[in-house]
Amino acid sequence: MNRLLLFVLCFGLLGAVACKESKEGTNQKTKVKKMETSREEKAAASETTSVEKSGKPSAKLTPPTLDDVGDPDELAVISTEYGDIVLKFFTDVAPMHVANFKKLARAGFYDGTTFHRVIPGFVIQGGDPNSKDDDPYNDGMGGPGWTVKAEFNQIKHDKGILSMARSRDPNSAGSQFFICLSRERTRNLDNQYTVFGQTVKGIDVVEKIGSIERDPRKNAKDPAVVMKSVRIVKPTEVGL
Repeated sequence: MNRLLLFVLCFGLLGAVACKESKEGTNQKTKVKKMETSREEKAAASETTSVEKSGKPSAKLTPPTLDDVGDPDELAVISTEYGDIVLKFFTDVAPMHVANFKKLARAGFYDGTTFHRVIPGFVIQGGDPNSKDDDPYNDGMGGPGWTVKAEFNQIKHDKGILSMARSRDPNSAGSQFFICLSRERTRNLDNQYTVFGQTVKGIDVVEKIGSIERDPRKNAKDPAVVMKSVRIVKPTEVGL
């Protein structure tokens, strides 16, 4: 799935996205059109919102259905070396994206993946199964083997917002997602990428991860922050 995270925006999230990269036969096509006003933001957006379509559905997984939403009050907890990030979901405006994330999380799909692309002041992007292997140059090109149709909505890409990365095709979201770091640089992602959640605890962890710039094309040898686990829990389990 063309490198995810935002189509001009939108992981654009964030503002426009898409990257081109190659190594040992790996050739990434398509640059995502960006809508950000500054050259720097456009570059950032393209690096966070594009995704490559690749792979077949896991033998153990099938595409999500609305039944995978489960309890709408459930939260997600992303555990990292810097602490936990707790996310609430916007099931009312993006039910299939919520169902998709929950299904993947419950299956352990995200465990061991990384925040493979980090653009300080913009977004932290992760959720690619390719980030588990020893080849950092294919990070940003993987997915679950299926896509989810866009559920664009009116929620703004403010700091802490959870949104879905995609390629130029609006209906190409798979497993990669991003969390916004600054409203100033993500405003052009609004209604271009599907917002489906928000950070409710651990914004300091998001900021810490967001301070460690990482681009698989440029500094792939630098270690990325690992998601030790991504769990779906009841609010009471995290004191909320």
